[in-house]
Amino acid sequence: MPLLADRSPLLIEVCVENTDGLVAAQAAGADRVELCASLLEGGLTPSLGMVELALELARVPFHVIVRPRGGDFLYSEIEFRAMRADVRALRRLGVAGVVVGCLTPEGAIDEARTATLVEDAGPLSVTCHRAFDMTADPLLAVEALVRCGVARVLTSGQNATAEAGAGVIAQVMRAAAGRLRVIACGGLDAGNIARVRAACDPDEMHFAALRQVPSAMTFRNPRIAMGGADPALEYTVTVSDLAAIRATIAAARRGLEDV
Repeated sequence: MPLLADRSPLLIEVCVENTDGLVAAQAAGADRVELCASLLEGGLTPSLGMVELALELARVPFHVIVRPRGGDFLYSEIEFRAMRADVRALRRLGVAGVVVGCLTPEGAIDEARTATLVEDAGPLSVTCHRAFDMTADPLLAVEALVRCGVARVLTSGQNATAEAGAGVIAQVMRAAAGRLRVIACGGLDAGNIARVRAACDPDEMHFAALRQVPSAMTFRNPRIAMGGADPALEYTVTVSDLAAIRATIAAARRGLEDV
C-alpha cells in the first residue's frame, strides 16, 4: 500500500460533544471537527442552537452527526423521518457536512435510506459513521456506500480499536480505491496513532480526547442523580482535552518517523 504522503496530507478530525469542545479542537490544530451530543452513547444529534453557535465560532469545517438515539442503527419510520428533517435543517444552516448511518436487519447498509439522506444533504459532504463497523460484510458495505454517493466512511476495522482492526481498515482502503475516503478511528491517542497510520495508511484519522473534571457546583444533592446515573457522575463534567488533542495530532503528523 502506498504511503499517505504519496496521496495527500493526512487530515485529522476530532470528535467533540459540544461547542466548547469544538473551540478546543480547533485551537489544538484539528483540520475538521465532528460535532455530537452525548458521546457516552456513541454520539447523538446536537441541538440546532449548538450548531448555530458552532457556526459562529468555527474556524475549521465541522460535520454534524445525525443520530436520533443510542443503540442499533435499525430505525423506525418515524426516527428516519426525524433524521431527514435534521439533515435538511443542517443543510439550511450551512454546515460543511453530516454524519449518518442506517442498516438493514441483516446487517447491510440500508441503501434506500442512505441514498435518501445523501439527496437530502444536497451539497453537504456525507460521512457514514461506525454503523459501518456493525455490517456483516465490510467490503460489500463499501460498494453500497459508493453506490449511495457517500464521501467517506468512519471505521475501526470492525474491532473495538483501530489498532486491533488495522488489517480490516487496510482491506477497506483497498476496496474503496479512492472512491470514498476512509477515516480510521477507535481508541487513538498519542501513544498509538503513528502505529495505526503505518499499519493501514488511512486517508484521515479521527479521535476524541476527553477527560473528566469535577463540577463547579458547591451545593450537591446526594439523594438524586439525573437519569438514574451514578451519583458520582452527576458532579463530573466531560471536556475535550486540548493538550491531549495537540499531542495526538503531533504524533500523527510525525507518523511513520516514529514507528
